[in-house]
Amino acid sequence: MYNQKKVFKYFSEISKIPRCSGNEKEISDYLVNFGKERGFDVYQDEALNVYMKKKASPGYENAPTVILQGHMDMVCVKSEDSNHNFCKDPIKLIYEDGIIHADKTTLGADNGIAVAMALAYFDSDEYKHPNLEMLITSSEETGMDGAIAVDGKLLEGKYLLNIDSEEDYGFTVSCAGGVNQIVRFKEEFDENNSNEAYTITVDGLLGGHSGMEIIKERANAIKVVARFLNSIKDKIVLAEISGGTKHNAIPNKAFATFTASEDISSEFEKFRKEITNEYKTKDKGLRISLNRTEIKKTYTKDLSDRLVSFLALAPHGIKAMSADIKGLVETSDNLSVVEKDNGNIKITFSIRSSIESARRELEKEIETLAKILKADIESRDGYPAWEFEEDSKLLSISKKVYKDVFNKEPEILAIHAGLECGLLKKHLPNTEMISFGPNLHDVHSEKERMEVESVNKMFNFLVELLENIK
Repeated sequence: MYNQKKVFKYFSEISKIPRCSGNEKEISDYLVNFGKERGFDVYQDEALNVYMKKKASPGYENAPTVILQGHMDMVCVKSEDSNHNFCKDPIKLIYEDGIIHADKTTLGADNGIAVAMALAYFDSDEYKHPNLEMLITSSEETGMDGAIAVDGKLLEGKYLLNIDSEEDYGFTVSCAGGVNQIVRFKEEFDENNSNEAYTITVDGLLGGHSGMEIIKERANAIKVVARFLNSIKDKIVLAEISGGTKHNAIPNKAFATFTASEDISSEFEKFRKEITNEYKTKDKGLRISLNRTEIKKTYTKDLSDRLVSFLALAPHGIKAMSADIKGLVETSDNLSVVEKDNGNIKITFSIRSSIESARRELEKEIETLAKILKADIESRDGYPAWEFEEDSKLLSISKKVYKDVFNKEPEILAIHAGLECGLLKKHLPNTEMISFGPNLHDVHSEKERMEVESVNKMFNFLVELLENIK
């Protein structure tokens, strides 16, 4: 095994730098300074992507150039009782029992570990390797804006190693494409009536990455709230509803305030027992509460009914499983965020599919529902699927190295999540790509964890792989 201390050193360093999606200037500048201090050819583009080059070891000058690639931003989620300020506070790393996690926040191993591994490799002269290029992109988590803005003319790599997978037992060679749909209901208000007012809150859910975790069929807090409201729709008028934080995170908390024309305590208690029983295995931390409150005004009854109906009927979760790859989700959507937005109730969906026509059909289904219920809708932030290249020489070399190093065959994986490889293929059509990485768990949630030994394992693989590309 090679010395991986530098990997954890750099992971610790970048964890001190704010790097939520959209707030990446400081981490981008850090990467640029890293390159300049060591005499590397380094460039920062307008999207804050960072390109860096390192010359080949003696004897490797004629080997194919290899790109090490990851993204600098992270999903910023924290627990309800956390006072963490992602704009200035460092991520507090906690090491215990071979696991690294944070203190009530996301860890940022997605994709900070790729940045740390690339920096550790570039900062060492002990390894044998071809000409190297580092590409660290921005804003991957909020639409892959960095990857969209990449200038392929700045890169020469024949092979690209995307270090953004979350299982160490194989390589990802294909991923889903996707799109975000935004639905807007225009706010319409009535003065508050004399009916009793309530707040329903759902929290305690596992949440997680909407691509990687959707197959686990965890509870969606927004859908749980909507389900109860729909069951008593004729008796209530909504005043506010909110839930979720990120388009690619399954909502783990939501709430709604409303007035009711009669006491709904018995209906709520029945629903609470039913829903907690349904998720007693899949999401046993589910908490649901109903409390009396005060409300100054409500939405109109018409808007309340349309909004509740939409959220209750809107699809969420697995739409279809792959017929070609066992255990792979083919098509899904995540009803991810409900929030106020400039006089509208804004509802965000993240749709994923490895089949373009299936994705379009799911888009149309949500569009049809929105139009029936008099809402505006738009699709944006689309990204293409990454198709499997069976005859890839890079994959062949990678499989051999993996077997030689670990004495077992790697699994060849496709994932139901977006990787930047799909977009990067547009800029680098002749570049072969694979994705790998250490074991990460519950990414995009405050329970995010990374296995230390798995990091060691995959950095060792990276060193051996580059040495064998001649």
